[in-house]
Amino acid sequence: MDSKENAVLQAKADVNKKGFYFIVKRVFDVFFSLLMLMPLVVLSIIIKIVYVLCSETGPLFYRQRRVGKGGKEFLIIKYRTMTPDAENELNSLLENDRNKDEWQQYHKFENDPRITPIGLFLRRFSIDEFPQFINVIKGEMSLIGPRPLVPGELELHHGLPVYNSVRPGITGWWACNGRSSMKYEERLKFEYYYIENMSLLLDLKIFFKTIACVFDKTGAR
Repeated sequence: MDSKENAVLQAKADVNKKGFYFIVKRVFDVFFSLLMLMPLVVLSIIIKIVYVLCSETGPLFYRQRRVGKGGKEFLIIKYRTMTPDAENELNSLLENDRNKDEWQQYHKFENDPRITPIGLFLRRFSIDEFPQFINVIKGEMSLIGPRPLVPGELELHHGLPVYNSVRPGITGWWACNGRSSMKYEERLKFEYYYIENMSLLLDLKIFFKTIACVFDKTGAR
């Protein structure tokens, strides 16, 4: 067994030792998300009205298949911020070498032409993430954790299973430390740091740091 496999097994063992932490974390997840349900309903109505007034076509919500704890797939829910045909448009954008290089480095575009004007506003203040409280209540996500990956993305990490040993989060150590301005490889270091060092104290730090990042729009894109 090589050193990388030993590191993975040790990380998974450390996760399994934190039973009390996960109980407290889950209680807080459900309590806070339930508090956010009414604001979520009101916000959804307001955004839908704005869509109608701006002649914005397409659904209010965007759903995408992601990989959660234990490798179980689920549909993540967000407010739609891109054009309805964004997936097909991505394939066309990646035919350009410059766009392809940028996507490989960040898994995002600095100036994504698929984002609508309303969507740009929602992203700038991280409002598009609000519907994920539904994913939290359903037990598919946590308030704080590594970002949920799309199917097949884990292989880019050399298949390290420790990433899926915890629930993915709405926000996390990466999200409040640079977010979209960070290269993909740097992002992974932050994600794995959180998994290896997660605690109630670190979660509280991320929670309040995320609030600060939302207000100053740090890394939002």
